[in-house]
Amino acid sequence: MAEKEAKARIKINKLLEEAGWRFFDTDEGKANILLENNVKITRKKLNELGENFEKTTNGYIDFLLLDENGFPFIVLEAKAEDKNPLFGKEQARRYAQSQGCRFVILSNGNIHYFWDLERGNPHIISKIPSPQTVKGYEAFKPDRNRLVDEIVNEDYIVLTQKPDYKNYPSYIDKQTRNHFIEENKLRFLRKYQLHAIKAIQNAVREGKDRFLFEMATGTGKTLVAAAVIKMFLRTGNARRVLFLVDRIELEDQAYNAFVTYLKNDYKTVIYKENRDDWRKAEIVVSTIQTFLSKNRYKRLFSPDDFDLVISDEAHRSIGGNSRAVFEYFIGYKLGLTATPKDYLKHIDPSVLGENDPRQLERRLLLDTYKTFGCENGEPTFRYSLVDGVKDGFLVNPIVVDARTEITTQLLSDEGYAVTTQNEEGEEVEETFIHKDFEKKFFSENTNRAFCKAFLENALRDPISGEIGKTIIFCVSQNHAAKITQILNEMADQMFPGKYQSDFAIQVTSRIENAQQFTINFTNNRLSGSGNFNPSYKTSKTRCCVTVGMMTTGYDCPDILNLCLMRPIFSPTDFIQIKGRGTRKHDFSEQIIDPNLKSQIGKRQKENFKMFDFFANCEYFEEKFNYDEVLELPKTSIGGEGNGPSQPSSSEFISTIPDKIITIAESAVGYDGMKIDRMYFEKFESKIIEHPVIKEKAEAGQWEELLDYIEKNVLNKPEEFFTLEKLRQSINIDRRITLREIIEKILGIIPYFKTKNELLEEEFDKFDSRYLPKEEYFEYAKTVFKAYIIDNEFRQIVDSGNFALLNVSPYGEAYKRLPKELRKVIPEYVKDFVQLNKFVA
Repeated sequence: MAEKEAKARIKINKLLEEAGWRFFDTDEGKANILLENNVKITRKKLNELGENFEKTTNGYIDFLLLDENGFPFIVLEAKAEDKNPLFGKEQARRYAQSQGCRFVILSNGNIHYFWDLERGNPHIISKIPSPQTVKGYEAFKPDRNRLVDEIVNEDYIVLTQKPDYKNYPSYIDKQTRNHFIEENKLRFLRKYQLHAIKAIQNAVREGKDRFLFEMATGTGKTLVAAAVIKMFLRTGNARRVLFLVDRIELEDQAYNAFVTYLKNDYKTVIYKENRDDWRKAEIVVSTIQTFLSKNRYKRLFSPDDFDLVISDEAHRSIGGNSRAVFEYFIGYKLGLTATPKDYLKHIDPSVLGENDPRQLERRLLLDTYKTFGCENGEPTFRYSLVDGVKDGFLVNPIVVDARTEITTQLLSDEGYAVTTQNEEGEEVEETFIHKDFEKKFFSENTNRAFCKAFLENALRDPISGEIGKTIIFCVSQNHAAKITQILNEMADQMFPGKYQSDFAIQVTSRIENAQQFTINFTNNRLSGSGNFNPSYKTSKTRCCVTVGMMTTGYDCPDILNLCLMRPIFSPTDFIQIKGRGTRKHDFSEQIIDPNLKSQIGKRQKENFKMFDFFANCEYFEEKFNYDEVLELPKTSIGGEGNGPSQPSSSEFISTIPDKIITIAESAVGYDGMKIDRMYFEKFESKIIEHPVIKEKAEAGQWEELLDYIEKNVLNKPEEFFTLEKLRQSINIDRRITLREIIEKILGIIPYFKTKNELLEEEFDKFDSRYLPKEEYFEYAKTVFKAYIIDNEFRQIVDSGNFALLNVSPYGEAYKRLPKELRKVIPEYVKDFVQLNKFVA
């Protein structure tokens, strides 16, 4: 037997024993000996099942896991460490069917998949489940046919909210029907939302258990999620649902929505507020961070606690380590996202550095589609902003591209050059770009120009005539404070006596009650009611000035202006920010006086303005036409307004920190990266175009493939590709293997993981196995990582020379661990972790 396959089997044996399984290993030719209820499970017991029970017509089962009565329960198909466990999928299916087993585990000792043959596809799991976990899961008997056949009409949610709504006279009378619906907050599903539900039913019919909805902001993803939840619970295909979000405000928003829609049939709780009795609820809402903290999800939950897991803003809430939480639970998975994968279709990934924000975003998006079984780039259901606008449910922005003299230069390839004096009194030239604004480069006059352009060109409220409600996005909290002050000064001049420094309010994390401010702004009572028209309910405060608090999941339909007073580098953030303004709204609903309301009639929101001061639309190659282009006043040194006089150019520049990246340094670094990238791209083309390499990769013949590359591609005089040069071109903090390079080129892995990402993965495996108590969790992680990457610390532990711990940076963490963990961490690393992949 090959060495790697033997190692895999040894690992699997240990994992099965630790999980508490009784099993038969056909390689050893005997059952593992375990005592339970004083009954020894032996080959004789197994033979009662029939001669050669473990042999099938196509070979032998690797591991047969037994139930409490000693009968076949799960087939485990083992592969060598360097093989994908999924290679054994069809073989394991035949074995399971021959033994009458419903469940299959596919494993190579490091990666494991759990497969319920009655419920779709194998899915990755973080550890081998215990017999009790699988038994509990087996007791759950979902009926996919009931789900597929469930009739979902437009009143699917309303029938939970108010089952007898059709019998009410106010509903029967068409003249009062709309008022009845609004008064009772009844939510009927729109046609496209029904199509989304149908798309899941079709996917389940096809045997799929993972789904992805790509729906524009403002199209009712949460309402659709509520309908999906009801459908799974009502048809018995889920006992409990977990709804994961990545922000506290989204947690509250989801909870309130599910209570409004489903409270008559199902109980919803926020986990952190119901830690002791969450099991009484059918719907559990939580931030991913709550579950991830100290890997709490492994300690407090079983993999079968949730039969449907929904990830809101999927590419954010399952990114990085968060994915482990998502994959831990067995069952159906639904992802919701407002960011379309083809949003970056005009971006050439070959010209992006590994740390370019667009490259990082691209990885997340591609990984999200793969996670939800949409490798072809097509989600289970898609409803775009264009669709929403066309169908009359959303509105498009009027993009206002506004640039000052300074920002024009900051945005240019050359940047904005200034001359300063160094410590020796010599004049030197420094250059700033748009990323430096309000970080290294500060200009009060530019900020004033932004505010003046906004106030003079903002959309006005169609009822009261005041500045329409606005969200302004700034670079930092300090920048937000500056903009808030400037706006209040200018508003005092434009609207004398109307505001008392509350025209604009800063809404950032450092501001007390900031979260409540966002709620009050939505409910039109921030700083009280507007004072332009007493018969009209609108917020007195017109502008919320923020950094990132109001980018995702914030609902305020009467927003008329958005201001981007900062560069944006994340496509997701850009789409989310734009989405704050796309919702339709009838302003007449805010009129208190019925006579005035009747006189004015409906005043629908037809569009909103998006002031773009840093060419963000251009940066992302946005397709909206620039309907309005403003010439901003040039920023002079003297400034304007009632504030203190502005410093001269030399005085202003002298306040900028000296630690600036010069043009020369930047240019050298960039050229170096470009050359490295071209070298790697040339090698990439060679591999992609090579028929033998692709053929062997698809067949999983990695040893032969790598041997072929070393003999026939590397170190040849034509191009002279060397492994060392390829590693240098990648520029990552660890030694990349040749196999990883080939996997990346062939698209098997999306990117090269950093040393810390690999360390986190290895510790997560260790944690799944030993589950240190929460009070030891951080110490265990510190010691685990240090033992892998720090030779000196490893020698101290291995030699037992513990006096040296007093001078080790990891000594205190080691001392705080109980003896058991001090022992098992080194043993585990020696048995299961390859140290050479962490070498720089």
